[in-house]
Order: sequence, then C-alpha cells, then structure tokens
Amino acid sequence: MGYVQHLTKTFMRPKFAPMNSANNNFMEAAILEAENAFERGEVPVGCVIVDSKSGEIIARASNRTEELDDPTAHAEMLAIRDASKNSGSARLPQCDMYVTLEPCPMCATAISFARLRRVYFGAYDPKSGGVDHGPRIFEQSSCHHKPEVYGGISETACGEMLKTFFREKR
Repeated sequence: MGYVQHLTKTFMRPKFAPMNSANNNFMEAAILEAENAFERGEVPVGCVIVDSKSGEIIARASNRTEELDDPTAHAEMLAIRDASKNSGSARLPQCDMYVTLEPCPMCATAISFARLRRVYFGAYDPKSGGVDHGPRIFEQSSCHHKPEVYGGISETACGEMLKTFFREKR
C-alpha cells in the first residue's frame, strides 16, 4: 500500500456534497496522479475529469510545470486540455473535475471557460487558491460560468502529501 493510499482511508466528506463510492474512487484516482507528480519531483497535485453521463474518466493529469518548463502546466490545465481534445469540444458541461488541491485563479478561470459541471477538490489552499480563497473566481461578476464546488474531499490525505513534499524540499 502506497504512502497516500493509507491516508485515503481518512476520507472526509464536506456537508451536502453529492458523494458516493464512485466519486470516492475518482478522488483516489486524482490522488494517484498526485503521487506520480510527487515521484517526479513536481508539486503533488493530481486531477481527473469524469464524464458524468458515462461515469468514465476521460482525462487524467498531474503537475508538470518543472518537466515542461511551463508555468501553466498545472494538473487542471493539462486535464482540461486532454478532456477537450478527447471530447472534441472546448466546452465540458457534462464533466466533473476531481483535483487534490483547491484550484488556483488561473485554473479556476479555465474551469469556468470549459463550463465544467462540478469541481471536487481535496486540500484547501489559503495562500494560492482561487475558489474558496484569494480572488474567488467563481464569485466574480466577470465569471462566465460557476460550477458546483465541493472542497475538503480526502482533505487529510491530499494535505499530508503536500506537507511531506514541501518538508522534504526544505
């Protein structure tokens, strides 16, 4: 059992989140993507995008900013690009995103432009978040689309992986 797999047993569900065992499995898939980033020396953030009608993962990604020398290569951005390519559309209104960290302002804006239906995230990000913290992109009058958002999914597992990563970097 991997480092994060034992932490996922501490699954935390926020109030009123439409969760079920399949949703929990999707967050576990995002956590596995974050583990891949951790192993590559990237900030451990993982993301999957799910077609809500079929229940299938149509894209998965983890941070690759260092590997690609690209400051926009966040897990969410890469997953949205892949999901759009796979679906043949820049709009993903039937899709849900599962990501291990609260999206930053850049990613939140991309989520809005992609018209994702729901966003489930793990750890909150008081310093760089753009959904529940910082500019709160989805609350701005200039926001094109506001998805349903549920934070704190597997928060302990997601947060511990990030803390461990940064502790080891110092």
